[in-house]
Amino acid sequence: MSRIIAVANHKGGVGKTTTAASIGAILADRGYKVLLVDLDAQANLTGSLLGDEPKENIYHSLKYKSPLPIVGVKENLSIVPSSLDLAGIELEIGGQVSREYILKDLLEPIAGSFDFIFLDGSPSLGLLTINSLVAASDVIIPLTAEALPSKGLAKLEEVIEMVKKRLNPDLSLIGILITRWLPKKLSQIVEQQIRERYGSKVFNTKIRENVAVAEAPLTGKDIASYAPSSNGAADYREVVEELLERCKL
Repeated sequence: MSRIIAVANHKGGVGKTTTAASIGAILADRGYKVLLVDLDAQANLTGSLLGDEPKENIYHSLKYKSPLPIVGVKENLSIVPSSLDLAGIELEIGGQVSREYILKDLLEPIAGSFDFIFLDGSPSLGLLTINSLVAASDVIIPLTAEALPSKGLAKLEEVIEMVKKRLNPDLSLIGILITRWLPKKLSQIVEQQIRERYGSKVFNTKIRENVAVAEAPLTGKDIASYAPSSNGAADYREVVEELLERCKL
């Protein structure tokens, strides 16, 4: 059985796409079969790994219930690409019966072919995010150590609990990941507050602010391939070690 992990936060700019791409690529390098699913209409994950937007993408699958298009990125790593068309999909499928289960139903036929499936969600709490939480076994929440993003964590926590209670009782918060961390007083204070509230749910490793992390998508590579000796690559490798421990793998 694959672990289906939703990388979720309704706040933009917290590193969802970078986290999905980096963890997925490092796991693939270690021999795990990994699928990345781009659920954001901005298609940043698709663009960073594939360059041009493929003709077939997740929009068609969600709208027409057609099989998910899987595109190879490198050995052991594949992606279901996104498209700008996805921006209007919630209006198109909003009236359908069991609309919260569309993604789960699309993933079921292929889930056994992968060890990990990462769902890169949109920066909202709309129907696509609900679909990702219903389909997932686990959630990773990337979060910057700033006052406003940390306040939004409580709202996301409410949504996760609602989905767990009503739609997906097996959903688990596998970890909160602090990203874009800088050794500033505010970051340290916010980090301390997050750790005091969520304890072991917070990954021990923090993703330090690192220019290589921002540059990697522009080259069409993941951070481990683009700058393997960078702080960003080192931090994400540590996160992968923690993730595997939390998954008991």
